[in-house]
Amino acid sequence: MDGNGRIHNFGAGPAGLPLEVIREVSDSLPNLNESGFGLLEISHRSEVFQKVIDEARESVRRVLSIPEEYKILFLQGGASLQFYMTALNILREGEKADYLITGGWSKKALKEASRIGDAKNIWSDETNGFRKVPKDGEYDIRDDAVYVHYTSNNTLYGTQYHHLPSSSGKPLVVDASSDITGVEIDVSKHDIVYAGAQKNLGPSGITLVILSPWAISRIGNDIPTMLDYNVHIEKGSMFNTPNTFGIFVLGRVFAWLEKNGGMKEAIRRNKEKSDLLYKELDRTDFWQPHAAIESRSKMNVTWRLNDTSLEEIFLKEAFDCGLGGLKGHRSVGGIRASLYNYISKESVIELVRFMKKFEEAHG
Repeated sequence: MDGNGRIHNFGAGPAGLPLEVIREVSDSLPNLNESGFGLLEISHRSEVFQKVIDEARESVRRVLSIPEEYKILFLQGGASLQFYMTALNILREGEKADYLITGGWSKKALKEASRIGDAKNIWSDETNGFRKVPKDGEYDIRDDAVYVHYTSNNTLYGTQYHHLPSSSGKPLVVDASSDITGVEIDVSKHDIVYAGAQKNLGPSGITLVILSPWAISRIGNDIPTMLDYNVHIEKGSMFNTPNTFGIFVLGRVFAWLEKNGGMKEAIRRNKEKSDLLYKELDRTDFWQPHAAIESRSKMNVTWRLNDTSLEEIFLKEAFDCGLGGLKGHRSVGGIRASLYNYISKESVIELVRFMKKFEEAHG
């Protein structure tokens, strides 16, 4: 447990939040900003909430250095809805889009886009167990593809791009759900960025979507109202009742980031944390890291024990020591430590300390 009696939460999402933000939320539940209305009771049409959403949007723009001409939306449905919604808004009948397949989420994105147009898998590491991301030159982009889609970080397998993938000049669409604000991202080099909030940005139920002028110009006609980006742009993300709670918390998370050095410091802290954990994993063959070294994620570190029969014991004993959320995804198994912005270096030190003791006892 940490000094506040809270477990060290290495879960992949919904992930932990900064305690400072949780306390702000708690203080706002009965009375938001001295309005007399509780956070869960405030009207989204009120001046009080309009200020909340405006400040959240401005903070997002500052932290991520989003160009002024790009639009920022707070939607619902998670990245899973964006798998379909991006293609629905951008692709015309018979048009093509190319997808880089680096894990389960990019496979799902491809499946949903295929409902709209000619979405093609142009690179996949599935036969190798999704252990790496592609290098430039390892795939061919179709000349008439409208855009190229990739998933920046893969929570299931613990792989991550450490470079901007080549799109041969085509617009880039990225699912940045699990590493946005935690690693470098140049929004200006993308045309659509989308991210479920429940990793680095806030609670589940809110989705950040960032659209370039090109993406906005591509939005088609006769799209179902709730799936039409233009509708949400025109209504300031409040066509219908939005996730008011999620937007408030997201805004406070971004404010917390700004107070703690912004993305530059978050990136430094995340590298420091992941380096600590990978150093322990590489120290002995008791542990078997999953991802190829050059593709290792700084957000989700995945591994197996050399003796896989010990994994359940590891998870139980870790939890008993106050280390939670370490079970690998149900489709993959093994161990996974998610090192999102909230996770402190001290939490990782505690995990490494436990791992050393566990190896001494079972090695």
